[in-house]
Amino acid sequence: MAAAQALRAGAWRVVELLTTPLVPADYLDVIAPLRNAEVLRAKVVAVHKETARAVTLTLRPGRGWRRHEPGQYLRLGVDVDGVRLWRAYSITSAPDRPDGLVTVTVTAVGGGAVSGHLIARARPGMLLGLERPTGDFTVPRGHGAKVLFVTAGSGLTPVMGILRSHPPGDLSDVVLVHSAKSPEDVLFGDELRALAAGGRITLVERHTGTDGRLSPADLAVLVPDLAERDVWACGPNAMLDDLMAHRPEQTLTVERFRPVVIAAGDGGTVTFLRSGRTVEATGGTPLLEAGESAGVLMPSGCRMGICFSCVLPLREGAVRDLRDGRVTTATEGDNVLIQTCISAAAGACRLDV
Repeated sequence: MAAAQALRAGAWRVVELLTTPLVPADYLDVIAPLRNAEVLRAKVVAVHKETARAVTLTLRPGRGWRRHEPGQYLRLGVDVDGVRLWRAYSITSAPDRPDGLVTVTVTAVGGGAVSGHLIARARPGMLLGLERPTGDFTVPRGHGAKVLFVTAGSGLTPVMGILRSHPPGDLSDVVLVHSAKSPEDVLFGDELRALAAGGRITLVERHTGTDGRLSPADLAVLVPDLAERDVWACGPNAMLDDLMAHRPEQTLTVERFRPVVIAAGDGGTVTFLRSGRTVEATGGTPLLEAGESAGVLMPSGCRMGICFSCVLPLREGAVRDLRDGRVTTATEGDNVLIQTCISAAAGACRLDV
């Protein structure tokens, strides 16, 4: 047994030498990009136009994906002009789809690099970086109280995931107040109106083109029993700020979407959060080596032919892939997995190690 293991290890090292600077796993990823549970990816299997400014992407997650809770979101890593940018999108599909697919709906944002790229260029077969689902914008199963959802624009997406997931009767008294520019701009408009016609929800549409911006005073008129309802709200920050100023926090749950803008450079300050060490690293120094030089115990099996054992969460900042120059970014609160053996600092960055 030992001899066989030694033979396999020796053969693997030969393959590594032949494929340097890549590793054999890089070639396997080309053939089966969804196989690796440590570096999670998703493949686009369908693109559906929802409105003139929004598309729904149907995704097949790779190994390592876990079941989401209705109302949660995921982060997608999208390569735009050589830079991998991460954005959060609420999951709009139910978690128990027999085919294991998930959907997210992307709405155009003014000047948005990722939303514009996906709306214009997303095609079946496109590969995206993927993070596991997270978030607490959820409604407990069997929630007995009256529910009010207040949404505007793409803030409807997590609520759509909730409505598609809870069986009829589980949420027995639901009012949805949704604001969009016009009837044609209402995401999932036909589906929502069908739910209302069937008595599943009470739908109140507000169109800013004619009705103006939704305010807390409007809600008091539109929802007469407002004080009796638990409220979930998602939409522009100004709307959420107004609601929080007029609503007791214990009956209001909000979800905010935040823009992400990070400028990448060449090298920078690397902070190793758990060890409390900080080091200045050049743009050509692998983060694995930078950490080891600073006395940080860096997980790694690369030198023994164990691929992806050096993967760590990038919590904030930018790193560059030394193989192809691609930049990956993360903002505070992110948990983007990177390979430290082939990644270098592209500006200040913080690693969870």
